[in-house]
Amino acid sequence: MSIGGEHASHLCAECAEICKACAEECEKHAAMGMGHCKECAEACRKCAEACEAMAN
Repeated sequence: MSIGGEHASHLCAECAEICKACAEECEKHAAMGMGHCKECAEACRKCAEACEAMAN
């Protein structure tokens, strides 16, 4: 990642996509009152943002 490998951008974009999907699923459970799922969704959103920033 730090030396700009040819797959770095693709891997970060894929990570962002996976984290967004996880956040969406966790938000469904959080809506049913599962507090730990709300925390997970928030962490996944932060991860997605960081990965998106690295992908660009």
